[in-house]
Amino acid sequence: MNLGFTSCRIARAGFLEDEAPRLESWLSTSKHGEMAYMENHFDMRLDPRLLVENCKSVVTLVFPYFPEKRLFLPGDLKVSTYAYGSDYHNVLKKKLKLLLKEFRTETGDVNGRVFVDSAPVLEKAWAVRNGTGWLAKHTNIIHPKQGSFFFLCEMLLDIELSPDAPVTDHCGTCTRCIDACPTEAIIAPYQLDASRCISYITIELKSSIPSEFAGKMDDWIFGCDVCQDVCPWNKKFSLTHAEPAFLPHPDLANMSVHDWKELTKDVFDELFSKSAVKRTGYEGLKRNIQFATEGTVKG
Repeated sequence: MNLGFTSCRIARAGFLEDEAPRLESWLSTSKHGEMAYMENHFDMRLDPRLLVENCKSVVTLVFPYFPEKRLFLPGDLKVSTYAYGSDYHNVLKKKLKLLLKEFRTETGDVNGRVFVDSAPVLEKAWAVRNGTGWLAKHTNIIHPKQGSFFFLCEMLLDIELSPDAPVTDHCGTCTRCIDACPTEAIIAPYQLDASRCISYITIELKSSIPSEFAGKMDDWIFGCDVCQDVCPWNKKFSLTHAEPAFLPHPDLANMSVHDWKELTKDVFDELFSKSAVKRTGYEGLKRNIQFATEGTVKG
């Protein structure tokens, strides 16, 4: 069964002792912005055994989303590469359920759950612990042979599996991601103020976009790829996906700035019927378009 995952690493389940003070500090200083859900289930985020009874192993899987061809040219309004096609939550959840079913067929009765960025699981912490990659200065995980344009998925299982070892950090003295961030969201190496991140601003932020970000959106209207685009590891190792569901709607590449500004609800629904872009909604995307082109909020 070839489901398209390109890495599988295992960690022994347990309490993430080192992450507890980091998460608490990040939340207490409001680096999460309006993402109030990040304050929920604090204990569960730090211990997968509270999510799956008798959990013994955390399995991290990698699925690439880097496209064969980028859709947008300089001067275009841009959507992040991960949102070109169908919503990854739905696509990958189905694959994970198939994988867990196959795993049960091979090993017998196994209690477990699968997750795709949709539950209180500190996926990056587990990816570091099991050696999927290292936490880079832009706070994404870099795989030494695949870069960082990929989704992280997890299986929490109640069986003991042999754990993998971590890998070392290879960011070195490079600060390209920090230097390139249009809104200075990477406030220090390995530290992200999510409330300043363009991805947060265009997706998670439900209130008006602060005027301080006028002229700094770099033409992004949903998500942002800047810190990954400038990373040397991605320039050399990004792995192109082969998932038909992640191919963009054929009309998406033809959208001019004028087309975006005149976007109707019907066109929005046609372009993004199965897309993660639906998360921001039609009105939210219109707000982003107006702010990116005019530096103002929708009145």
